[in-house]
Amino acid sequence: MKGLTLFLAFSVASFAANYTARTTTDHGVPVIQLADAAAGVEVSILPTIGNRVSEMKVHGKNILYFPVTDLAELIKTPALNGLPLLAPWANRLNEEAFWANGKKYPFNMTLGNVRGPIPIHGLLTNSDLWEVVEVKADGKSAHVTSRLRFWKYPRLMAQWPFAHEYELTYRLAGGTLETQITVINLSTDTMPISLGFHPYYRVPDVPRDRWIASIPARKHVVTDSRLVATGEYKPNDLPKPLPLKDHYLDDGFTDLERDAQGRAHFAIEGGGKKVEAIFGPKYIVSVIYSPPPLNGQPRDFICFEPMTGITNAINLNHEGKYADLQTVAPGAKWTESFWVRASGI
Repeated sequence: MKGLTLFLAFSVASFAANYTARTTTDHGVPVIQLADAAAGVEVSILPTIGNRVSEMKVHGKNILYFPVTDLAELIKTPALNGLPLLAPWANRLNEEAFWANGKKYPFNMTLGNVRGPIPIHGLLTNSDLWEVVEVKADGKSAHVTSRLRFWKYPRLMAQWPFAHEYELTYRLAGGTLETQITVINLSTDTMPISLGFHPYYRVPDVPRDRWIASIPARKHVVTDSRLVATGEYKPNDLPKPLPLKDHYLDDGFTDLERDAQGRAHFAIEGGGKKVEAIFGPKYIVSVIYSPPPLNGQPRDFICFEPMTGITNAINLNHEGKYADLQTVAPGAKWTESFWVRASGI
């Protein structure tokens, strides 16, 4: 694992009264653990498996869906769970290519790192290329910062030929986990920003049929039969709040309702417990995924996915059907956060 060498350089614990940050391993896989003792919250991050969060335990209960007991098996058989990053594009594209700055960039499907014919979830969900930069706790928080130097890797650059870097910080403070990502554009061209995250949330010890969802969105994204956005919208006519019993979702929402800080608050509640996902202003879309049972077994999770644009935003922008595509100029940075917190657990 390429990230392991740098990880081992930080195999020390950082303690600052209430907050701690330490490194360990599980089934031979590096794990970074952040803890907030006062709030009873512990967070585990897997830097060599996409730098995803696998656990956010609140008083010992994981509010993330992560049905994995052996992390080594997750490496052998990749799957989405926990809290993974989707980049450099999130969710689906309508073809095996993307458009940027008026130019078409076909994917090299022989490399095996792009799913086709509807490319989905980007290139980094299970990447071991993250380098741990800092693991630290102080009197205010515990955090880990990692970076991925995308420009160093020909197999990545062959698919998305913009020299850039990601810096990802997970910060635990006051019982709330902040996920902050920064994109640094090192290329000579403007780079489209079409990333997102795919967190899997759950209410511990409460069946999905008893969950109530809060979806603060005015518009519902229209998609085709492949669940690729068309660039059209319709009013969000779902009940507010929405009981999830017998109601399943794989839908995009936009025109989000926001608080005075420009943040949008999504939540699930049940049995007096609440899990909340809070989007920063640059996350203007949420894809919500809460599927029906599989082989008779319920899937007790819901994904409130913070997205910088609708599905297929980069190609729809080229077609003149989507004007809200975000970009980062040459030499510039793009940064945004979202937050997760729980109560009653």
